[in-house]
Amino acid sequence: MRVHIATDHAGMELSSHLITALSASGYEMVDHGPSVYDAEDDYPGFCIKAAQAVVADQAAGVDALGIVLGGSGNGEQIAANKVEGVRAALVWNLDTAKLAREHNDANVVAVGGRQHTVEEATELIEAFLAEPFSNAERHMRRIGKIASYEATGVVAY
Repeated sequence: MRVHIATDHAGMELSSHLITALSASGYEMVDHGPSVYDAEDDYPGFCIKAAQAVVADQAAGVDALGIVLGGSGNGEQIAANKVEGVRAALVWNLDTAKLAREHNDANVVAVGGRQHTVEEATELIEAFLAEPFSNAERHMRRIGKIASYEATGVVAY
């Protein structure tokens, strides 16, 4: 599986760790930056670039997911979710990590690097990457409604 990863200065240590650890586990890691530490950098460009790459890969039939990191993960999730076709989920425990994939078919995970130890964050992300989507009809229906709104601006109930 190809995994696109992006961060800002607050998640660089975690990003570096994840690239090494997940590569060793067989994931094809693609780093969308930043490449150098800058305490004044801005996460939106990095996270949007990673999210766009996930959508492009999935459209091309490539098995791909994404990871966006920051201090809290909130802004990074918001930025990623601005990309059409992205369902980014902020996770903070194992249940939210697994359910993001199982129920929501989330294709990008957001984690706050300042909210977890490196070990905790790694466990959350590994759980997210390993969990398959359930393909349950009710979940597919709900995701379809989100996609329909995204495409048309019309709310379906």
